[in-house]
Amino acid sequence: MTAYAKMTPAERGAEYARLQGAFEGLKARGLKLNMARGKPGKAQLDMVSDIFGLMQRPEDYVSDGIDVRNYGEMRGLPAAQRLFADILGCKAEQVFVGGNASLQLMYDTIAKAYTHGLLHSPRPWCEEETVKWLCPAPGYDRHFKITESFGFTLIAVPMTDGGPDMDAVEEAVKDPAVKGIWCVPKYSNPDGIIYSQETIRRMAALRPAAPDFTVMWDNAYCIHEFEGEYVEFPDILSLCAAAGNPDMVFEFASTSKVTLPGAGISCFACSQANMAHMEKLLTAQVISFDKVNQQRHVLYLKDKAHTLELMRKHAAVMGPKFRCVADALDREVAPLEIASWRRPKGGYFVSLNAMPGTAKRTLALCREAGVTMTGAGATFPYGRDPQDSNIRIAPSLPPVEELEQAMEVFCVCLKMAALEKLGV
Repeated sequence: MTAYAKMTPAERGAEYARLQGAFEGLKARGLKLNMARGKPGKAQLDMVSDIFGLMQRPEDYVSDGIDVRNYGEMRGLPAAQRLFADILGCKAEQVFVGGNASLQLMYDTIAKAYTHGLLHSPRPWCEEETVKWLCPAPGYDRHFKITESFGFTLIAVPMTDGGPDMDAVEEAVKDPAVKGIWCVPKYSNPDGIIYSQETIRRMAALRPAAPDFTVMWDNAYCIHEFEGEYVEFPDILSLCAAAGNPDMVFEFASTSKVTLPGAGISCFACSQANMAHMEKLLTAQVISFDKVNQQRHVLYLKDKAHTLELMRKHAAVMGPKFRCVADALDREVAPLEIASWRRPKGGYFVSLNAMPGTAKRTLALCREAGVTMTGAGATFPYGRDPQDSNIRIAPSLPPVEELEQAMEVFCVCLKMAALEKLGV
């Protein structure tokens, strides 16, 4: 195959005509395939549904002498705190265990900063003239939506091979209106980047002008390898403390892609001082989250070592799906020089950068052929990709057979959009 930019106009025209014929054939199949979100597939859900067979005896409802069916234990079961601490590498007393959604805990943290202020806030953020927030991009659309919903000014920070551009971050935090940053430090959404040791060190050592600047450290994929061995990752809480910033970070995690997204448990981890401040505010909101489900997860996952065994079973399902995507791109797209992408070893996404000005057109063609994907621009603040280039591919939900069809559609549409941009 010849790179499209090196073809003559006549060659591009012939190629486009060929693709149009293939596209009409794909539309005729009447496909209805969804790759819009990073949902576990049915095989993964079936794999862990035996979790509901636990807790059949009265003694199963007692944890550390606590009857999990009753009120109390706002921070969560001590056993659940220990489980998350084991996985994250922090201390159990730094962990607050919530319900099935870490996103809810993230939203709640921002909401409390807005209405009441955080530990070191001079005033609630709702009383600030302007609140600015750093958004490494491409990044996670639901993160951006949280801070956008409170009226914050979102500032895109470029991603590098080692994480957010820390020169840009260090410059931005000189502004006291900049109150925080979103981070997905391991297998970032969507690039699949593991933050470098240098990036993590510089993040922990930031000297922001705002006394209540907050690093929202969403460690969603901390144990989510699907290729190769588990990659150890540093504890951001101890690093921040060592750098003189013990209260600057809130870390989040969940079992959404370990057990069941709709019935898992989540947590945030923070300094003891932050925990006391948050607990005081949470007292007016909740008595406790679902401790029965916390106990179920403690019995099922046991500890980090046992949880990693389960993640290897997930990897056996996920690995072939990601290889399907990467192999299709390598085979069908790479020789044409119309896009670039990463080949991640963990996480839930493949991030592709198409020829500038073609992402929206590519995804519109995909929809026409029956394949739904994450909207163009979603990986940037306000849903606006200045290059109209980044496309997030979520291979996890469809079985491999459907994924092969979806990638056939995607590659044809990507090629058509590129040729249209080059002029046919």
